[in-house]
Amino acid sequence: MKINKNIIKELSDYLDEFNLTEIEYTEKDIKVKVSKSRISKNIETSKTVNEKKILKEDVSIDNTKKITSPIIGTAYLAPEPGGKKFIEIGQKIKKGDTVMIVEAMKTMNHVPSPIDGVVREISVEDGQPVEFGQTIATID
Repeated sequence: MKINKNIIKELSDYLDEFNLTEIEYTEKDIKVKVSKSRISKNIETSKTVNEKKILKEDVSIDNTKKITSPIIGTAYLAPEPGGKKFIEIGQKIKKGDTVMIVEAMKTMNHVPSPIDGVVREISVEDGQPVEFGQTIATID
């Protein structure tokens, strides 16, 4: 099977002309699909912007680590109602210690600390609904 390079070139031109990311062409038993990724341009642009910000602003070192919810569910700060909380502000914790539980569909998911440190902030209340990726605690 011989590929007609003119078709590929023409489809590639259409991607640019109509600002598309993907185009497909089918004729009899031949199917040609051309796609273009625009992610790399955006990454370079944001990297340049971030570098400029760092050069213009005073650099402050932030050693905090935000712990985020791994799933959508309900956050619980203690293993049972009225029980001792897993973490308190100012408490030293070790990597792997349970920070809280996020319940989803009657399954209790323990959220571990990713690092050793000191709890600086607890961002949710007991029994509060949380979203995936939502910050639930901050550790130094």
